[in-house]
Amino acid sequence: MSEAWTHVIMVLGVLAAVLTVASGLIYAERRVLALFQDRVGPNRVGPAGLLQLVADMIKIAAKEDWIPPFADRATFLLAPAIVMATTMMSFAVISYSPGLVVADVDIGLLFFLGMSSLAVYGSALSGWASNSKYPLIGSLRAVGQMISYEVFMGLSLMGVVMLAGSFSLSDIVLAQSRMWFFLPQFPGMLVFLVAAMAEVRRTPFDLPEADSELVAGYHTEYSGMKFAMFFLGEYVGLTLISALIVTLFFGGWMGPLLPPALWFLIKTMLVIGLLILVRGSLGRPRYDQLMALGWKLLLPLAVLNLLATGAVVLLWN
Repeated sequence: MSEAWTHVIMVLGVLAAVLTVASGLIYAERRVLALFQDRVGPNRVGPAGLLQLVADMIKIAAKEDWIPPFADRATFLLAPAIVMATTMMSFAVISYSPGLVVADVDIGLLFFLGMSSLAVYGSALSGWASNSKYPLIGSLRAVGQMISYEVFMGLSLMGVVMLAGSFSLSDIVLAQSRMWFFLPQFPGMLVFLVAAMAEVRRTPFDLPEADSELVAGYHTEYSGMKFAMFFLGEYVGLTLISALIVTLFFGGWMGPLLPPALWFLIKTMLVIGLLILVRGSLGRPRYDQLMALGWKLLLPLAVLNLLATGAVVLLWN
């Protein structure tokens, strides 16, 4: 089989795996939150509610794919595609096991940060193109939140880059053969975890979509499959940040006895479970509290971690 066909099969396999995991998380999150909050959860459609996701997809597909007459049509259609495309493209640089990576580039980490920056346009354009008050307010919140937390997220990863000596995610995994980076980079991991949750607008940082304040935020005017792209995009983003946390801080695919790809999957599922429990535990802060958390706490912590890591690496060398 030619190298081109190998890459095509690898790309299709990664896409299928990511979309399957993200779709399954919609059901899994409902069940875990129900258990955590002493509720029943989905249990009507199929055994143990397993077909609830299928019922939801049928319902969304049956909805009228409506475009408001007051919206900017071209931009309105483009926004959800930007959200999905930028998130899915970030999976290309993640190393799932030795040799199993779509694009093993030297700037893999920078590529991820670039894609996360471009994802801002999806949220911004959807609110602007809707030509409606609540979506516009939601998009302004999203832009301010995402641009601010990108600063802390980038700084939190520089300690990992200094320890590994590379921006390649494959090299970062291999650099953890003696010790996983969550030990020397624990402050950086905490900053990245919070910043990444704010980047993908996960609860409790879902202020751009606050139902009690903004109806549904920047995608209020969306319906049908365009809304489904926003809805599924949140779970694809959850899978992405969990996979990155595993890659950067928990040794990626490294582990004894089991196949490397299985270790990567197990670690990723554990991190996803933690993030789901965070959603069920914490309340949503005010917007000013969210900004204060970033600029007054996360930024100094990220800078101190960067300075300390630089000093240790310099003395060690």
